[in-house]
Formats: sequence, C-alpha cells, structure tokens
Amino acid sequence: MYTSGAAEQHPALAEQLAPLTPHEAIVESNRCIFCYDAPCTHACPTHIDIPRFIKKISTGNLLGSARTILESNLLGASCARVCPVQELCEGACVLGSEHKPIMIGRLQRYATDYVYSRAIDVLKPAPPTGRKIAVIGAGPAGLSCAGELALRGHHVTIFEKRPLGGGLSTYGIIALREPISAALAEVEMIQRLGVEIRTGIEAGRDVTLDSMRSSFDAIFIGAGLGSTPEMRIAGEEHILDGLDYIERSKFDPAHMNIGRHVAIIGAGNTAIDCATIAKRLGAEQVTIIYRRSEQEMTAYVHEYEFVKKEGVTFQFLAQPVRVISDVIGAVGLECVRIALEGVDASGRPAPQTVPGSGFVILADQIVKAIGQQSPSIAEVFQLATDRGRIRVDEFFQTSVPGVYAGGDCIRVTGAASTVMGVQDGKLAARVIHSRLTADSIVEKKAHG
Repeated sequence: MYTSGAAEQHPALAEQLAPLTPHEAIVESNRCIFCYDAPCTHACPTHIDIPRFIKKISTGNLLGSARTILESNLLGASCARVCPVQELCEGACVLGSEHKPIMIGRLQRYATDYVYSRAIDVLKPAPPTGRKIAVIGAGPAGLSCAGELALRGHHVTIFEKRPLGGGLSTYGIIALREPISAALAEVEMIQRLGVEIRTGIEAGRDVTLDSMRSSFDAIFIGAGLGSTPEMRIAGEEHILDGLDYIERSKFDPAHMNIGRHVAIIGAGNTAIDCATIAKRLGAEQVTIIYRRSEQEMTAYVHEYEFVKKEGVTFQFLAQPVRVISDVIGAVGLECVRIALEGVDASGRPAPQTVPGSGFVILADQIVKAIGQQSPSIAEVFQLATDRGRIRVDEFFQTSVPGVYAGGDCIRVTGAASTVMGVQDGKLAARVIHSRLTADSIVEKKAHG
C-alpha cells in the first residue's frame, strides 16, 4: 500500500491483523452506540473523539474520520497498530462488559490508511510565523511536537541521528505490529507539513546546545532512551541486543541467523517481540527468562497470551549468571533460582539468589531485552535529571530555559509507549507556541 522504499518484509512477520474491508468497517462502526462523554475517549491518552471518528466511518466519510483522528493524534496510524488498545480505549468500551468491545484500533487504522494510501494531506499548516524551533529526535514525541508546531506556522528542523525517521516505530517495533512502510508514511506526512528532517545528525556530537540556542527560538528534546545496559556476566560477548535483533528482522530478515534453541532474557514487550521473531523465523525452542514472577512482568497481558500461543516457554524466578560457550559460540545459559523478598528501589519485589540452585538452559542464541539506559543527552547538555531521566516541569520545560523535553526520555514512572510520547509532543508544542506567540506580542508592543 505504501511506497516508501522500505526493506522487504518476511512473510512470517507480515502484519498480524489484515486491514478491514469496507464492508467489515461499516458493520463494525455501526455496532458503536456513540456514547455521550465516551469512556473510550477518556481512556485514550491523546483524547481522540472516538465516537465521532467511528460515526464518520459509518456514514462513509473517511476523510472526515481521519481528520478527527489526526487533529488529536498526528501519529494516529502508528497508534492504531501499536497502542495497547485492550488496556486503553477498547478496554473502556461499554460494550466490553457484556459483549465484544468495538474494534477501535482497527477502525482507526482503516481511516488513517485510507488517506495515506491515496496521498491525501488532511491538515494544512498556518501561514509562516518566522519562528524557528529545533527538535532532537524523529521518534513519536519529536514528530508529534514538530508536526503540531508546523501546523501553527513555525519552521521546524528535526535532528535525527539515525538514517530514517520514526524512532522505535521504524526500528524497534516488530513488523508483525508495525511495518516499516507504515512508520515512514507518517514521517513523510510530517515532512509535507513543512518540517525539515536532517538525518545522520547527533545532538552533542554534530550540533551543540549553544549553537542551537543561538539559531532557534526554542528546542524540544524527544530523544527516547539509550542503549541496552550490560548484564556484567561472564560470556556476555555472546549475547545479542534485543533492539538490534528486532531491527535486523525488519530490514534484513532473510540474512538473520536464528538459533535452534533461543533464550530471551527479560519479560517486557521487547522480549516478547524478540521471542516471536525467533519462533517465527525457525527456532525450535524459545525460552523467555525472567528474574521475577509472572505478576511482575512488564509485558502487556495480551502480548503474554499471544506469545504463549506461539509456543514460547517461560522460566520465571531465574537469573542468568554465565554464558556457556565453545569455539563456535554460545551453547547454554547458566542460571540460578530466585526468591522474592521485600521490595527494591523500584517498589517491586526484590530478587534474592537461592544458594545452590544453579541450572543450565540449552541455548545456542541468547538475546537480552532488559530495558534501556537513560538518555546520554541529559549529561551532554547538562540538564537536571530525575532517576536518570530528563527532569521537566508541568510545562515540559527542562532546567535550561527555552529547552523542552518529552517522550521516553522524561518518563520516570509508568510504561513508556508511543501514544504517551505523541501526547507529550503535542502538549509541549502547545506550550512552545503559546510562549512564542506571547513573545511576539510583547515585541510588537515594544516597537509600537
């Protein structure tokens, strides 16, 4: 459907849910009872008027439906695919208590795919204001902020260190949920709003904070998080990085080397994606290893249920301590049993090693998906932090005047997600616009 020149997709990792047919979309949209003060809208972090966009689908007004979505969420096509709708809008659907909830995510995808497949630009930017804003990072938060500012007439330049925009939507979310082409379609839409995206530019290395502050009226940081931390166990050189594993599956799946017995360390959504890749690309046995219990795992419940149906097994309350290897590579992963006693700094049950409980899991490929480190840009730009994340006030202002931040790089508590990054970018854009507009009024009054 899209023509973004993205890498060829592996059939085993093709998008899981087929697009709705026109008939299916009409039937499903007509199931909606169009609640007043709808719970689904309140449950959506970007507060899309869900009954309104569904009503427009039911009447055949797909352009109007897409406009309703994009006015609240510029990355509505991505969120339709990757949002945990079971936990958010669909989970709040009043039909869900006694009937099947409305397929809100798939209807949202249906409307947004309609305009992207026809190259329809739904929203138009306001006349130029002469103001310039720099955005660091072309992920969901950065794209959302840049697009919202462009719609208000500001000139926005995004500095992105990777070759392509989209952030985790492009590189770090399994194609089963979001193909590269879908992510890049949104990037191209943001560019058509007038946003300039300069790729291969890393903030702090290629451009400095001082140079940006002298050239732009405001700066927004949507840099996401850093690399996967080290495990600091013997033989770690044989462990693959989970985000790299996902990226390879999206850009070069035909040349991926998949192990026969694959061990995935971690139990978040990235770990689930890695396990799915391994299983679907030919691994005989895939085991997810997690040092806490099923109750503490950070993966969404529906993702956990999905991957179990894929044939992935779990080893809970197990801590890897050493990679066992030979001249070819990994052959096993030595672990110890864990008991949960008390709580740690995160407020979760604290894992304690059980003496004499060592055992070995057969594994010729080991992947770690244990989260990401705090963003290095905070240190480079000397920004105040809170538990490693960039500290912001209620207006997304950092400790440096004129520098704002949003998305995963500020998320101290709660799960990082695409939709929360989009909302941060949108709200920060409103603040930046308000302050720049106020400054313009003051300047006009000063010059009579």
